Amino acid sequence: MPPVDTKAPSGPARKGASAAVGADTAAETETDTGVGGTAADPDATKLSPGEPGHGRMRLALFAAGLSTFALLYSTQALLPEISRSLHAAPDQASWTVSGATVGLAVAVLPLAALSERFGRRRMLTVSLAVAVALALVIPFAPDLSTLIALRTLQGAAVAGVPASAMAFLSDEVRAKHLVGAVGLFVAGNSVGGMSGRILTGWVTEAWGWRAGLGSVALTSLLCAVAFRLLVPPARHFTPSSLRPREVAGTVRAHLRNPLLVRLYAIGLLFMVVFGAVYTVIGYRLVAEPFGLSQGLVGSIFVIYLVGTVASSSAGRLNARLGRRGTLYLGIGTASAGLLLSLADSLAAIVLGLVLITAGFFAGHAVASGSVSQTASHGTAQASALYQMAYYIGSSLGGALGALAFATGGWTAMVAFALCSMLLAAAITAYATYAARSAVTTGAGTAV
Repeated sequence: MPPVDTKAPSGPARKGASAAVGADTAAETETDTGVGGTAADPDATKLSPGEPGHGRMRLALFAAGLSTFALLYSTQALLPEISRSLHAAPDQASWTVSGATVGLAVAVLPLAALSERFGRRRMLTVSLAVAVALALVIPFAPDLSTLIALRTLQGAAVAGVPASAMAFLSDEVRAKHLVGAVGLFVAGNSVGGMSGRILTGWVTEAWGWRAGLGSVALTSLLCAVAFRLLVPPARHFTPSSLRPREVAGTVRAHLRNPLLVRLYAIGLLFMVVFGAVYTVIGYRLVAEPFGLSQGLVGSIFVIYLVGTVASSSAGRLNARLGRRGTLYLGIGTASAGLLLSLADSLAAIVLGLVLITAGFFAGHAVASGSVSQTASHGTAQASALYQMAYYIGSSLGGALGALAFATGGWTAMVAFALCSMLLAAAITAYATYAARSAVTTGAGTAV
């Protein structure tokens, strides 16, 4: 697939393009040269801080990210209560989370291809609408199997957000501001993850887990409406064909890029750790010696605010330490948090979760933003492959982390997570070696 051409057609050609893809997509194909922009420098026409459209774009994607994580992980804080109510073991109930992330991982690449044809903005809107509609039905699931099936469908529906969001930002935001813009989108993920779990925890304690899921559905509905009202029309999107051979060729090209493959693997491993920790932590905290209530367990997720700060700061860390330096920092921070969480002290566990969360979100923001910057074409497919790896990591982390916990308790889960961080460090170290070798031989640089 050729690089995106940001020059819009004029006259009859523009009318033909509009007719082909509809009014909404036509709005996305129009290019505004902006103040000081030139056709020779497409990046100069993109959004940068200080422009009204830049602020609206960031807020709209923040709302979409908030809704995505609130929906995707809406059952995670409720797993002990779901286990009790539906008579399910931890590794069975964990599939209400892992099923959703499997659905997302399967659907993200096809939806990314559709976004290349019909527009990122349209895909984001439709995806949020379908996911929210399913969220309004899920609280009425009669049994665990139905709940898992509906959650899997919801994961597939919400896949359009990560499939399109980072490519949308890459299309519309100037390259030097991209990591910061992606960081705010990831910050929306962290706020959604936090608020959804806290809300469901306290609502569940008062009225049961079904009411807790209903509260998340209503909150996500408000976020979806806010997204649609705020998001500006895209100015640098050009529709691509849906020819399967072209899409497959683009995917193969990305998978042959060792730099991208390393970023995909690092995202997967970070999410293995994060998915394992936050799927299992509720079971540990409701048991002795802690014996916390469901509301207090949900409140533990206020730690996600640390992720908001860490992901929003990823751009500054990246500028100061470089990509690999920031990844090393994230890996080290998360590993220290895992070790600290082994103590039978609530204060130590909370501090450990703070470190795990900060390390995860810093690493994820840099890795995901680097994918968008690295891909020279087919940015939606490149981002979708990252998201596929990321949510496969979440599914593996949730399922295997719960299994490790059921087998050997929290210590076994921490050992499993530390192995993932060790592997991520090894990949990053190899990237450092490859970068130095490339510079020495004059073959370019590696990340």
